[in-house]
Amino acid sequence: MKARFASVVLDADSTLAGLEGVDWIAARRSPDVAAECAALTERAMEGVVPIDDVYVTRLMRIRPTVAELQLLAQAYVRAVAPGASACLAALRAAHVRIVMVSGGFRDALLPLAALVGIEAHDVHAVTLRFNDRGEYAGLDGDQPLTTHDGKARVVRRLALRAPVLAVGDGATDAALKPDVAAFAAFTGFVRRAPVVAAADHVLASFDELRALVLA
Repeated sequence: MKARFASVVLDADSTLAGLEGVDWIAARRSPDVAAECAALTERAMEGVVPIDDVYVTRLMRIRPTVAELQLLAQAYVRAVAPGASACLAALRAAHVRIVMVSGGFRDALLPLAALVGIEAHDVHAVTLRFNDRGEYAGLDGDQPLTTHDGKARVVRRLALRAPVLAVGDGATDAALKPDVAAFAAFTGFVRRAPVVAAADHVLASFDELRALVLA
C-alpha cells in the first residue's frame, strides 16, 4: 500500500495519550496549583498566549521529581489512544517515518513511545535536570520545545522525508504548518476550535489517521 505521506510528526499529550503531563503532576499539588496549571495549559494550547510565556511558570509551580516522572510514564501508557499501536504499525509497514515531537517530559514519554513502536532516538521532547535527591533543578540546557516555534525548529533540523504530515491537538502543532505539507488537528481527546480552524484535516481517532495516510 502506498502512503500519501512519507513522514508523520506526532504530538504526545492529548494526542497519542489522553492526558497532559504537566497537568497530571499539578493535580498532585494543591487545588489552586492544579487549577492554575490547567488554565495556563489550555490558554497555551488554544494559542491565546505563547507557550513561551507559561512553560517555565508551570514548571516552577509543580517542580516535578524523578519519582513523579516515573509515575507519569505509567499513566501515559494507561492512557494510550485507542488504535494507536495498530495504526503506527501499519504506517511503518508502508515505510512511513514516525517521530514524536512533544513539549512533554522526555523521560516520562519514552515508555509510551516504546509501547507504540517509536524508537527512543525518534522521541524529541523536553529534558529536565534533577539534583541527587531526585528533585527538580531546572531545564537541561536549551530546550526549544518549551517555545511556540520550537516544534518547527526541531522538524526543520530533522529534515524528514517529504511530504510530511503533522498531527496534534494544540497551537504549537498548528505552528508547524509552514514547515510541513499538511497539519491534522487531533480531536480524539480534546477539540480546540482555533486549532481545528488552522488544520488541513481533522482526525478524531488513530483509525482515521491510518485512513488519511494510507489512502
